[in-house]
Amino acid sequence: MHDFSVDLRIALVVLALPLAAVAGQTSGGQADLQGLWTNSTTTPLERPATMADRAVLTDAEVAALDAQAVGRNDRPPRPGDPGTYNEFWWERGTRLHRTSLVVDPSDGRIPAMTVDGQARVAWARGGDSWTNRNLAERCITRGAPKRPGGYNNNFLILQTPGYVAILQEMIHEVRLIPLDGRPHIGDDIRLWMGDSRGRWDGDTLVVETTNFSDQIVFNSYNCCPGAGANLRLVERFTRVGADTIDHRYTVEDPATYAVSWTAAIPMTRLEGPIYEYACHEGNYGMENLLRGARVQEEAAATPSTGSR
Repeated sequence: MHDFSVDLRIALVVLALPLAAVAGQTSGGQADLQGLWTNSTTTPLERPATMADRAVLTDAEVAALDAQAVGRNDRPPRPGDPGTYNEFWWERGTRLHRTSLVVDPSDGRIPAMTVDGQARVAWARGGDSWTNRNLAERCITRGAPKRPGGYNNNFLILQTPGYVAILQEMIHEVRLIPLDGRPHIGDDIRLWMGDSRGRWDGDTLVVETTNFSDQIVFNSYNCCPGAGANLRLVERFTRVGADTIDHRYTVEDPATYAVSWTAAIPMTRLEGPIYEYACHEGNYGMENLLRGARVQEEAAATPSTGSR
């Protein structure tokens, strides 16, 4: 059995490796992706229906959307709603000028789902039983690659000649990506973040990930809503400036989507630091979520006694 802890220790040794004198390259001659990065943005994965024919926003529209987002969590919640974190806790980022993270197809929308894909999504969104509460709120995983959310959108990338390690701040998940051409693990082994293999295409790191667990359909932050065990991802990381990585991923899952599609999420330099994320599966909030669902079910089943 392969000892992945050894792989991780090898990857972390990169902290002691000096950078090459050539700007933008590591001492091993690879394009330098190392450091702290964030993919925070409020740009939606799919283009809103109200912007069906708009691929790009104006400067004024971006400014207006950014202003609209600020302070929205400090407003009083609706009656009966316990509310959420106030504005202090959010680091959602700002809008891109693009109207969606999906860049292919050109309409900015995820392609049509198969019948099986639609059924799986409908079941996963039920969410009122311990059997189908989502993986994110159970503190198990936010998936890979991790899409932007309200906070903890930060990453640490480390490199050695034979590995790239990507620490995702959210749920402190580490993706360890070998670059030595080894084959993927056996098809009978399924993982929350899949099994990744990397290679260099010039100055672009190309990462192919397979062997996902079918249960990623229960992840509300799934890179690819509705996708599961048949998912194959191809990511491309390209350093396009001192403070920017162009990160995009192409999604193939014929059991879920009619055709493949691609999303692009820029990563920008982060001053840091990255903090420990303390979410754990024993979070007592889960008990409250389930208890609330039972109360709602009871209320829905009780005939109204109001006067007519």
